[in-house]
Amino acid sequence: MTPPDSESLRLLVLVGELGSIGAAAAELRISQPSASKRLTRLERQLGLDLLERTRQGCTTTPAGEMVCGWAREVLAHVDGLMNGVRALRAQQESKLRVAASMTVAEYLVPRWISRLREALPEVHLELDVTNSAAVTEAVRHGQADLGFIEAPDPPEGVSVRYLTGDRMIVIVPPGHPWSRLRRPLTAGELAATPLIVREQGSGTREKLARALAEAGATPVAPLLELSSTTAVRNAVVAGAGPAVLSVLAAATDLAENRLVEVPVAELDLRRPLHAVWRSGLQLTGPAAALLATAVRVPD
Repeated sequence: MTPPDSESLRLLVLVGELGSIGAAAAELRISQPSASKRLTRLERQLGLDLLERTRQGCTTTPAGEMVCGWAREVLAHVDGLMNGVRALRAQQESKLRVAASMTVAEYLVPRWISRLREALPEVHLELDVTNSAAVTEAVRHGQADLGFIEAPDPPEGVSVRYLTGDRMIVIVPPGHPWSRLRRPLTAGELAATPLIVREQGSGTREKLARALAEAGATPVAPLLELSSTTAVRNAVVAGAGPAVLSVLAAATDLAENRLVEVPVAELDLRRPLHAVWRSGLQLTGPAAALLATAVRVPD
């Protein structure tokens, strides 16, 4: 025997309480003929006569009274279940998991989050700062609701939205020989010099490698490999060696003469910044609001 559905049980309980199929139907906002058919189907399903139908209305039979008592218990559990589900959904909808690559996380996301908090102060936001490859994987596997990456090409298997462009530059401390060059550095000279670089999987490192390859230059082994944009910038400021970073990361140090930008000839270091989220999923709630903020206030 198939268990009855909760709405049929709710209808039966209302008929028993109100003494009328019409009144119960009105309470549930269904037509009286539809309610009558549902009750008849319930009686056939259970193999019991549940209602005594008269011109004055309906009363429950002894069997119907017992079934109504059990139905009230079932419905109380169903209502408790649905209240719990609604509470969980409300909690989830007020929580936003974001993953962002280093440059975007350090220099753009804080401003976007500030704007989001002004509009939705109740949102609890978790930010995972990692490299572009890890951001994409987190989005693919549902570990992040929204991601921001700086990889040169939009990744496959996720939904992608272009945000803005970025420009990478060669940076050295003021005393470095390149800071006194009277001509642009060549791609070959840059490739032949050990650089301070980000780790594998970084969008910054991937873009540099691709730009050098397009210029026909093969880079030598790195001088240092560091896992954050800030660590790379600090190492250059300390005089450890040259690096290639986003102009976003170097802007303050350039303005305060702690770093010098070295022009490079015939090397395209421009790159796009993208938002990514799980393929086939339509963003709603805080995730959609944060994306709209990032598109509206890119830099």
